[in-house]
Amino acid sequence: MTNSRLRGVVVAHGEVAHAFVSAVEAISGASGALRAVSNEGVGPDELAEIIREAAGGSEAILFVDLAGGSCGLASLRYVRESGNGAWITGVNLPMLLDFVFHREMPLEALVPRLLRKGRDGQRAHPSPLAGTG
Repeated sequence: MTNSRLRGVVVAHGEVAHAFVSAVEAISGASGALRAVSNEGVGPDELAEIIREAAGGSEAILFVDLAGGSCGLASLRYVRESGNGAWITGVNLPMLLDFVFHREMPLEALVPRLLRKGRDGQRAHPSPLAGTG
């Protein structure tokens, strides 16, 4: 199923989510595709409610900074309970930009694409030599 209204919710510690959303909007010129949620000053239940409101009852992808942190656990809880979306941890700018421009794709095709874009956006220099560890 294609959903042109697929939501993206960035859930992260402190001001990280807001910074990601701001950067994506500045680079892409697209606003409203992503919502930022911070765990700052809220407990687990309140964070889960804020995530639920940000997802808006629609199919959503939750982009999370850390899998095992409070943001990751609350986001995973939402996805499991709602059955309405996906959970991606290790969020980075390349995957968020790709989401903004391809959010009309079916969730089943979009999630693997976003994971690939996120990994492809990682580089090291100098690049370690093959087989050296």
